[in-house]
Amino acid sequence: MKLEIGNEEIVQILSNKDLEFKNILILNFGQLGDVVLSLPVLSAIRERFPNAKITFMGGKAVAEVVKLSGCSDAQIIVDRVQLRDSAKLWSIQQIFKLIGEVRRERFDFVIDLHSLSETNLLGFLSGAKTRLYSNRENRSLDRLSNFRPRPPLEDKSKHIADRYLDVIKPLAIENVKRIAKITPNLMDLGFVENLWQKHGLDDSTIGLFPGAGHPLRRWSLQNFGKLAELLHSSHKIAVFLGPEERELRGEIEKTFPAETVIFDNLNLAQFVAALSRLSVFVSNDTGPVHLAAAVEIPVVMLLKRSDFSDYHFSPLATHLRMLGKSEIDDINPNDVFQAVNELLNEKGNKVKSKK
Repeated sequence: MKLEIGNEEIVQILSNKDLEFKNILILNFGQLGDVVLSLPVLSAIRERFPNAKITFMGGKAVAEVVKLSGCSDAQIIVDRVQLRDSAKLWSIQQIFKLIGEVRRERFDFVIDLHSLSETNLLGFLSGAKTRLYSNRENRSLDRLSNFRPRPPLEDKSKHIADRYLDVIKPLAIENVKRIAKITPNLMDLGFVENLWQKHGLDDSTIGLFPGAGHPLRRWSLQNFGKLAELLHSSHKIAVFLGPEERELRGEIEKTFPAETVIFDNLNLAQFVAALSRLSVFVSNDTGPVHLAAAVEIPVVMLLKRSDFSDYHFSPLATHLRMLGKSEIDDINPNDVFQAVNELLNEKGNKVKSKK
């Protein structure tokens, strides 16, 4: 049923049977963890519209994650940082090229999960007749969305995964499994198997990720090193460094046990495959913890907070321990060791401290 309100066409969906979209664009320009936490929604959309072509638009890393999840048929990659930091004329030209590319795809339905004003505008300019946007107060241009009923106003007291689920409530999609799942491809698994053999790693390997987007959210390398000392007598240790952490390699080599294996040149798909081989993953509060949870690896997450009651970005992990202090370096390595031990106990593979 279609209603005319002013010059804007409002799409009123009266029942689930009314929905017959064939070419869907999903926008999510959130960070890596945000997009991983939106995978239950993407999977639900994929299941609800099995015959539709689904295209995901986001940053390079997150688009790769969505590709691995199998929730989209195509990806459009946008480097928002490059657009922001480049010369204005060049950025404007790239934006117009992007709009042209989107319009040529002739999407009939746009869903904006993260809903920023600029992505709302892009959805409007896409030419899609039907648009469903997350309703974020003071962030989104909700008047550019024409799907009715509207999603509820974003409830910041909810976990972000549940906020994403609220966006698709108007689609009458029910009983969504609150699980984010990524399956590494065989080529990357084979690549990682060769790495494991080369470095003498095995299925008991524990992964450490010392990076984070902000220095105040990083547990110190000294603390990570102490944890590695507690663990390495019984388990192999693999440290993962992203592009922003590669400069830490020298200090890690000096302070961590000599047997520690350091990976600093894996692409995202290879990193996901490597995560799937771990027994436990220990990390600061950053995107990789969500990737580890999505490949069903137990996670210990370290946070700069002592109260978790208002924390709504925890990984969708079956086995999870969160440890925090108001100053992150006040987290005791022995407590992290104990958390790792608890998770390994759940798997029937207890680690023993070095005597």
